[in-house]
Amino acid sequence: MKNKIIALVGALLLACSLPLSGASAAAQPFSDVPPAKHFAEAVNDLAARKIIGGYPDGTFKPGNSITRGQAAAIIAKMIKLDTASVKNPGFKDVSTSNGFYKAIAAMAEKGIIGGYPDGSYKPNDPINRKNMAAILVEAFDLPRDADVKNPFKDPSGITSDVLIIYKLGITTGTSPTAFSPNAFITRGQAAKMLKATEEVNITNVVTLEPSDLGWDTIYFVNESGKEAGLASEVFKAVFIKGKEGYTKDKVQLIPQKEGKGAVVLGGTSSGELAAKHRKYYVYSKKVDNELKLTLEETNDIRTTPVIIDSQDNPIQNIALSTMDGKKLTESAETSTCETIFHCIDIEEAGQYIANVRYTDGAEVRYGIEAKAENDSFQYLTRRVKEQPTAVLKIDETYDIGKHKLYPENQEQIAAVTRDPGTNTFRITGKKEGRIEIDFEKPNFDEEHYEVCNTPGDCGSHVFTGAYVLVEQIGSIIGVYAGKFYSDY
Repeated sequence: MKNKIIALVGALLLACSLPLSGASAAAQPFSDVPPAKHFAEAVNDLAARKIIGGYPDGTFKPGNSITRGQAAAIIAKMIKLDTASVKNPGFKDVSTSNGFYKAIAAMAEKGIIGGYPDGSYKPNDPINRKNMAAILVEAFDLPRDADVKNPFKDPSGITSDVLIIYKLGITTGTSPTAFSPNAFITRGQAAKMLKATEEVNITNVVTLEPSDLGWDTIYFVNESGKEAGLASEVFKAVFIKGKEGYTKDKVQLIPQKEGKGAVVLGGTSSGELAAKHRKYYVYSKKVDNELKLTLEETNDIRTTPVIIDSQDNPIQNIALSTMDGKKLTESAETSTCETIFHCIDIEEAGQYIANVRYTDGAEVRYGIEAKAENDSFQYLTRRVKEQPTAVLKIDETYDIGKHKLYPENQEQIAAVTRDPGTNTFRITGKKEGRIEIDFEKPNFDEEHYEVCNTPGDCGSHVFTGAYVLVEQIGSIIGVYAGKFYSDY
């Protein structure tokens, strides 16, 4: 793992493939860039550092647009890409003799730029503001945090990349309410924005790449603060998909506020079929008035709530024991969850019995199972309400004919009998599994029919049989049954 310091350099790009000016920042190198121009300071500074250049006649031509080829050349230089040995990206309109070929190839190899569906790159076309925002986000690995109120009213083209550079203060709109995403970039605008971007210095973004974790790929990231009972929104985790054959997947962790959160990452290593996971506590704390993140790897699985149905009947008490009968508590603490339900906390993996007593005197037992998962801060839980028998009654007005039971070993799952001359089935569960009851005659379910106004959006109302589902945790068995619908 490495905490990468990201220097934000660039906003909307300045381009020039012509010879660079050797003028110093103190001098006024270009005749058409007087000191009064709002972009003059930026132009002069970048020219002195040989990032941009002018024309042989001593002008800068700040109102000219820049092309995609020129943009590639400038950005490749700014981020110090190696253009000596490049892989040919295969753009049909960028030959190896093209003056921008090496820069374009280097940028494509890093997954920063791409071509068009027809296989071209269009190096001589001007770049618009929206596309430049996308290139800059990729080229300078800007924090992928577009969580900002969008002030722009443009009907389209306001992408997350546009909002990212706006949030970072790299650029504003062409007016308070318009970004003009399809407008072309001028050289003067680009110089000023490059300079402004360069002065933004973000040092608190943590970037994780597969090699940091000993993996070949990252395919999964989950912010688990709320799940783990920790403060939520402490940080933002952004998964950035790599470009196959060029770049690797990576994850950015961006602090949002002070606190403790958690994150789970998943990945793979070459030669190993099983997925790998790593879990981290993420601490966000202000240091020198700036939020900083630190990560602590852990194997913790935290207390996990399990829902107990209140059945519209207030719960008086819940006694909890292990499946083998060891009493853990005569009165488990409960908490309200999901509005009408109650939850009890499970602290260790295992199988449990929860004996629930309601205020009206009724008692129900639940089987609870908790399994440890290496991709989560919580146990994987399930519960089964004890009801070892069930009765399925189908209205006698339906003629279902004879019935058959599937699969062949259905008698091991449950005993299913039918009251003679009726549509009533009685079921006693034996072990976990599913049985299907196939009726000789299908029926249209008038009771549950609703008019379907949108073809394709409505399910079938023809039932051709029934299902029996037996669930089991330890000695607790729950039996459920219902009609089976199909497209008949």
